[in-house]
Amino acid sequence: MYLSRVTLDLERLDAVMFASSPYKVHAAVERAFAPDTPRETAGGRILWRLDEVPGSASEAWLYIVSPGRPDLTHICVQAGDASDLSWVTKDYDPVLKCVAAGQLWQFRLKANPVRKAAVDKGRRQREGIVGSIQGHVTEAQQRSWLLCRAEASGFRIARTEEGFERLAVSNRRVERFRRHDETVTLTTAQYDGILEVTDADAFRHALGFGMGRARGFGCGLLTIAPARGADDV
Repeated sequence: MYLSRVTLDLERLDAVMFASSPYKVHAAVERAFAPDTPRETAGGRILWRLDEVPGSASEAWLYIVSPGRPDLTHICVQAGDASDLSWVTKDYDPVLKCVAAGQLWQFRLKANPVRKAAVDKGRRQREGIVGSIQGHVTEAQQRSWLLCRAEASGFRIARTEEGFERLAVSNRRVERFRRHDETVTLTTAQYDGILEVTDADAFRHALGFGMGRARGFGCGLLTIAPARGADDV
């Protein structure tokens, strides 16, 4: 597995239009791999996420986790710094292999927190509805969504000495974009905090395959870093 990062130049109109459409980013990420390159292996699948650059309103970071090494030249040309067609790609396997129960990690996740909504039985029979998916819209609902899925993903949210969860929910948005001839609507939220690994195998799976829905459109990528400054979360 590989972890890549490319910087987008948001002072360019092309870059702003690119970053505002998860469908365009999805298509560009797909183009970063040859047609015969596996999109999914036993270790993980292609995932991506756009992050704000701390202290900069004119840049964004595009993170990509993938089974194969990407060629991001076209993204640099379309939305990056035209004078520096470069990006960073690192081998992600050493990080995945070192994961162990009991470790503390600082993490970030952008997710599409949703639930299956109840549908009237008569309407389901009349209209052939299989299920209805609705996005969680309140901060409490979105926080609960992650807490309910943490155990199955091999971790729990760490707590302060006072017993408070080291978890912040931010950038809560309703995103709309065009995909072919339809409008796609996603409810998204960003999760930052400190977690403790409880099941190494399950946690590695979450890192490689993501969490939740809309993973082709910039959601689900869970990234980690050494838990420095944990008391600030």
